[in-house]
Amino acid sequence: MTVELRGRRVQVTTAAGVFSGDRLDLGTRVLLEAAPDPAPSGTLVDLGCGWGPVTLALAAASPAARVVAVDVNERARDLTARNAAALGLRNVVVATPEEAADLLPDGITELWSNPPIRIGKPALHELLRTWLGRLAPEGRAYLVVGKNLGADSLHRWIETELALPTERLSSSKGFRVLDVHSPAAAPGADR
Repeated sequence: MTVELRGRRVQVTTAAGVFSGDRLDLGTRVLLEAAPDPAPSGTLVDLGCGWGPVTLALAAASPAARVVAVDVNERARDLTARNAAALGLRNVVVATPEEAADLLPDGITELWSNPPIRIGKPALHELLRTWLGRLAPEGRAYLVVGKNLGADSLHRWIETELALPTERLSSSKGFRVLDVHSPAAAPGADR
């Protein structure tokens, strides 16, 4: 399948049994269009990589960064690894959530995700508590969430329960893109 990822047309392999296995999901497209260019170096994480659209976009845009593609689904990890290899993206590491934790000794520079909202609020909150807690001192996260799936309440939860400054970066096609800052990276914080 041919898709456009942040202005770059690429040929990818997709399959049934992974999130949005037959197309580029609309929420992921909104995330890729709304988020600024990723950090040029450091550790970038695609949480819930699926067949790899976010991973591929991050790796192409930031060849000096290490891009860690994380998914619980073995087929998704395999597709992401195959797609990265086919595109010559050598800065991609594909991992289970447990393996990825060992790959983050200095924390996460940027985390990009179309999080699995449908796993339920308790599981989602635990997932985000864990992964947003791994942001480096100057780290950021970009999350895309459907407005009708609780984007605004999730925004409030991140700010109140996790005490992480969060801004709505964009609202498009029924989705919100949230920009989450580690406390040291918050707007107005000394850098």
